[in-house]
Amino acid sequence: MEIYYLTLFIAAMLSTWCIYKSVHKIAVIKNITDNPDARKLQKVPVPCLGGVAVFFGMIVALLVAGVEFEASKTFTVVCAFTIMLYIGTMDDILSLSPMLRFFVEILVVVLLIYGGCGCIDDFHGLWGLRDIPDWIAIPLTIFACVGTINAINLMDGVNGLSSGYCIMACIAFGAASMWAGDMKSASFAVISIGSLIPFFCHNVFGDKSRMFIGDGGTLLMGTIMANFIMSVLRNDSPLSFVAHDDFGFIPFVLAVLAIPVFDTLRVMTGRIFRGTSPFSPDKTHLHHMFFRLQFSHIFTTVTEIAMNLFIIAAWFASWRLGASVDVQLYIVIVLAFLATFGFYWYAESQEKRQGRGWRILVKIGDSTHVRHKRWFKRFTAVLDKGYYEYNKD
Repeated sequence: MEIYYLTLFIAAMLSTWCIYKSVHKIAVIKNITDNPDARKLQKVPVPCLGGVAVFFGMIVALLVAGVEFEASKTFTVVCAFTIMLYIGTMDDILSLSPMLRFFVEILVVVLLIYGGCGCIDDFHGLWGLRDIPDWIAIPLTIFACVGTINAINLMDGVNGLSSGYCIMACIAFGAASMWAGDMKSASFAVISIGSLIPFFCHNVFGDKSRMFIGDGGTLLMGTIMANFIMSVLRNDSPLSFVAHDDFGFIPFVLAVLAIPVFDTLRVMTGRIFRGTSPFSPDKTHLHHMFFRLQFSHIFTTVTEIAMNLFIIAAWFASWRLGASVDVQLYIVIVLAFLATFGFYWYAESQEKRQGRGWRILVKIGDSTHVRHKRWFKRFTAVLDKGYYEYNKD
């Protein structure tokens, strides 16, 4: 079985790596770029078809996976991935209406529910609740999954953040799936990781070869997360064999998704209090605060992922130490709240009065810039080799 997963990983990674250059060339020639503005952090136009390269790697690896299990088991999920990639890429090119995107996201989640992926129809002992009726389960699943898809989309503002976070989340969900013997979900996790790594390397370390993942990529990754949510929280969850050990199904999922979900809640709540639409763009996300603190892109990414890993570790420790499912959830909520709402409010208050805390954080941020380091430049040179001709104009 280890050879099988390794084969999927290599197939996904090599396929994405091989197609990446061609996709980058198309994006440059056709001027499919993300252009700088007052809200965005980049200073020059950047190609934004990275999601297409990631999707290609996933499809090739899924064809390899089809040798081991029936393709019918993945048909609905692949259809959902394709729709989301298509609508997101169209949004990158044509700037679609947010309401149209929102409507498509709901339809895709409904497709997953009725296509055999299940839904959140069991609280697995949280607050003493277990099975819940469909009239509650289906709207709850749509709300949770569409919210997660948009949370992943909204966190894509710093090089490597959305892709790096999703690699981390897929490792967590993939480890749980392998532990539970859920071959389908484990395969999706391994394939997603392999497909994202080449993009992550170019996005973080590349210069001429850099490409953004675009809305096509973030919506694709959000749908991958939604599929994992359904797999873990459905009534016949593969992890049901540990239910008697007070394994917190909902706390586990929320811990993995903590930073994007709670940061999105904070941003949207703030917009509502300011009397603006919760969907209106601004510069109040957690990564924007790190940027104001002079953190580099790569260390903003590393810091947010590390914060999320700490929350996952705290949940795991609470479970292994015998905490009830309810207590596990409260621990995750408190830590996620402190990492997003708490940190942002503290940094903002320090910024307003230029307090000592702000000065210390800015000093830390200033020390995180590594693009001038020799090792970084060497890696960038390797990644950028052969890309000059596409960007010389």
